[in-house]
Amino acid sequence: MDQMTPGTLVTLVTIVTAGIGIVLGAVVPAFVEGRAVEKALEGMARQPEAANDLRSTLIVSLALLESTAIYALLIVLILLFANPLIDRLILAPIP
Repeated sequence: MDQMTPGTLVTLVTIVTAGIGIVLGAVVPAFVEGRAVEKALEGMARQPEAANDLRSTLIVSLALLESTAIYALLIVLILLFANPLIDRLILAPIP
C-alpha cells in the first residue's frame, strides 16, 4: 500500500466504486420495477375495466424508473473512462 501512487489509488477506488454503483444502480430499479408490475397486474385482475388506464400509467412509470438505472450507468461510465480525479492527482506533487 505504501508503494501506490495517488493515481493508482484513485483508479483502484474508482473501479471498486463503479462496480458497486452499477450493481446497486441495476438491482434497485429492477426490484422497484418488479413491484410496480406486480401491483399493476393485481389492479388489472381486480378491475379489468381499468386495465387500459393502468397499462398506460405503468408504461410511463416504468420509463421513469428505468431512467434511474440509465443515470447510474452514465455515472459509472464517466468514472471509468473520463475520470476527472485521475488527472488532478497525477499532476499533484507527491508529499
